[in-house]
Amino acid sequence: MRMAAIDHRAVGLASDRAWDIAEASGGAFGADPMEVLGRWDEFLAWAAADAPDGGDTYRSEDLTCPVPRPPQVFGIGLNYADHAGESAMEIPDDPLVFTKFPSCIAAPNAEVPLVAGNCDWEVELVVVIGRAGRDIAAGDVADHIAGFTVGQDVSERVGQFAGGVPQFSLGKSHRNFAPIGPAVVTLDELDDPWDLRLTCDLNGVRVQDSRTTYLINDVPRLITYLSSICELLPGDIIFTGTPSGVGMGMDPPQFLAAGDVIVSAVEGVGQITNRCV
Repeated sequence: MRMAAIDHRAVGLASDRAWDIAEASGGAFGADPMEVLGRWDEFLAWAAADAPDGGDTYRSEDLTCPVPRPPQVFGIGLNYADHAGESAMEIPDDPLVFTKFPSCIAAPNAEVPLVAGNCDWEVELVVVIGRAGRDIAAGDVADHIAGFTVGQDVSERVGQFAGGVPQFSLGKSHRNFAPIGPAVVTLDELDDPWDLRLTCDLNGVRVQDSRTTYLINDVPRLITYLSSICELLPGDIIFTGTPSGVGMGMDPPQFLAAGDVIVSAVEGVGQITNRCV
């Protein structure tokens, strides 16, 4: 299953076609993607039996945010060893957790308004929660995942590291600093959901290229850790971390400018394209 949104209505995707979930289900499920995620197990059971085969053609620019109002947005820092190295930071013993506040969530094709400071790119695999839980056991993690999507963790580095103790969250939460999409892709759509290539191209030049198998804290570890502290809720999203190749790690550092185009991709999940303005 690939659940996306067109004109803010939940749709199912099949190749170049989309079908409206509320219409196809005869109103059994609403048009709001968050309502569908809130009833994810029920929705998957219905879709397995009754999802339509066809639909209407669509364009990538028609897509809106598939998870527009996540209750909680978790970010994970320094979760690839090569990124920790380029950042000149020690790898923490436990996952380094921050938040991107939900108002920064944006569509997969959203423009990114740059702000004063040094704005940087970070491609990430994003986990979408489909079933609530606390103290989730490692063997049960997959049952709580609605699917994966692609995320771009745009970060303003001056604000991120301001003060004696860095406060990551605000520097990563400006308007449209978290475009995600193109869809929420269930794990059964992926040959190996735990080993996916992720890439980031800036103005047609490959700047990041890695695999999720190099995550220091993999997806099951992140979910068990977070759920040992917080209740995970349907529609929550987890930015799992970025590999090396970000602008602040270059020599000399390179940051985003108006007109730049960022293409972020995850193998089997899709890609998103965002223009800086």
